Amino acid sequence: MVNISGFLLSYLKYGDNHAVLHCFTSENGYQSFFAKGIYSAKSKKKPYLFPLNLLNITISNSKVKTNVQSISNIELISGFSEMMGVKSSSPLFFVAEFLNNVLREEQKNPELFDAILKLQNEIFQNNITSYASFLFHFLIISGVSPLLKKGAYLNPETGIFGDEISHHLFDEQTSAIWKKFLTEDIYQIKLKRTDRNLFVDSLMVYFTYHFSEFRVPKSLEILRQVYE
Repeated sequence: MVNISGFLLSYLKYGDNHAVLHCFTSENGYQSFFAKGIYSAKSKKKPYLFPLNLLNITISNSKVKTNVQSISNIELISGFSEMMGVKSSSPLFFVAEFLNNVLREEQKNPELFDAILKLQNEIFQNNITSYASFLFHFLIISGVSPLLKKGAYLNPETGIFGDEISHHLFDEQTSAIWKKFLTEDIYQIKLKRTDRNLFVDSLMVYFTYHFSEFRVPKSLEILRQVYE
């Protein structure tokens, strides 16, 4: 038996009683698992299926070469539930969808795993800017965060600040927010709703330039509606 710790990013119901889970694990990075019977009437594990829940997953044979490992047991280490409010849960769905899109080929990455754990803790503390802070932290971990220069405008394609605006979303106001995240403790920064929306929109543009085949998460629109 092998125990694996992983954050749940998404899952797909398979048949009436089963599910395929997509997780980011501390041991191997992005992995998929088959959870037999998790939807059965006798199962008490279904509530575990919530975005960014940290799960302890037990598999019987890690040496078997397969894209989907079969789970023999699953337990909740830390996480959330459907009982939490929509305002608290909508950032979880957004970040989980984002990670599920960008981490498909990601191998073991302890720094990123710890960053997700940090985000989980910030959401527990009702930090409503935390999901935006995490996206910026992801750029740092990936090695594509901007270079801090004296210019007033960030160029999202080059990642360099300059004296001329290169994209309408990266005006002086939004570029100043980026500089703030480059120079301060990112989880101590609090943004009002309008600035947070502008910053996240600019982050989506930045990701489009620096991550091939990046898609803006559909859940972003729901997140916006919740915080209107």
